[in-house]
Amino acid sequence: MKGGDEQRMSLLGITLSDRPRWQQFLICSSGFFFGYLVNGICEEYVYNRLQFSYGWYFTFVQGFVYIALLRLQGFTEKQMVNPWKTYVKLSAVLMGSNGLTKGSLAFLNYPAQIMFKSTKVLPVMIMGAFIPGLRRKYPPHEYTSAMLLVVGLILFTLADAQTSPNFSVIGVLMVSGALVMDAFLGNLQEAIFTMNPDTTQMEMLFCSTVVGLPLLIPPMVFTGELVKAWNSCWQHPYVYAVLVFEAMATFVGQVSVLSLIALFGAATTAMVTTARKAVTLLLSYLIFTKPLTEQHVTGLLLISMGIILKLLPEYKDPHPPKNAHVARLNKQTLHEEEEEEKERLV
Repeated sequence: MKGGDEQRMSLLGITLSDRPRWQQFLICSSGFFFGYLVNGICEEYVYNRLQFSYGWYFTFVQGFVYIALLRLQGFTEKQMVNPWKTYVKLSAVLMGSNGLTKGSLAFLNYPAQIMFKSTKVLPVMIMGAFIPGLRRKYPPHEYTSAMLLVVGLILFTLADAQTSPNFSVIGVLMVSGALVMDAFLGNLQEAIFTMNPDTTQMEMLFCSTVVGLPLLIPPMVFTGELVKAWNSCWQHPYVYAVLVFEAMATFVGQVSVLSLIALFGAATTAMVTTARKAVTLLLSYLIFTKPLTEQHVTGLLLISMGIILKLLPEYKDPHPPKNAHVARLNKQTLHEEEEEEKERLV
């Protein structure tokens, strides 16, 4: 969103209007880091300590917490600016990504999952060129930046791992499916924000959750997870308290991510979410005073190089096109194509 669109942008009561870009980025990133740091701690407890690996069911519970929080914030259907059908594809990939990501923890250990999820930024950038309403192209230095970030994080993660990556065919298929859906997810969200700048983060989260919840029922029933998860949580009801607390923190992270997408785009947001993993790992070393190896340092250097390269200003040709008439025709043609893609999107 640019210019006047930012006047309507706020994050959980914090107005982002009239703030410099760096402050907007810092506020949104801080909300995301907080939400998903708590999310990671809760997932570690539920999946690894309690051995409860019910990704679809936990995503289902999380959805109801989201709706309750949005209602408490005063959101109603009357505030919607997009038709419900706009969110069908978005909801399908959102719920599918969440369910497959959480469910893959039952088949992959932490290093293996991080290796796959760390590559998320690359498919997001590639898919941005094919999403109607975006057709986004990135300069070569941004692809290089993404590669440095991904390789650096993988090196750091493997150096941190006490065990080697444990690969399972089912787990690999699940996390690969989640990556494909992630590539669509961020770009579809950005396309909706671009096509209708009046769209709010609250509407995006509410509609995608309401439309997506019924889509979780078939995989829960088909895999038998619904009955197993219900019985396990019935025997350990305190798990619901952990899930609600996790969902509340993740809600903050989700709204922050949507703000980042609206203001900075899907690719930049994907780089932030990837960098979050590195920051979380680095904090664990600073807090618990673990020794840093050469592989850790190499990973951190690559991550730093990727972030610095991303922050470099984009080169702009100081000489405008000599033929202004041709430029105006190209701009008009581009506008007509965007209008056609908007109709296909909604």
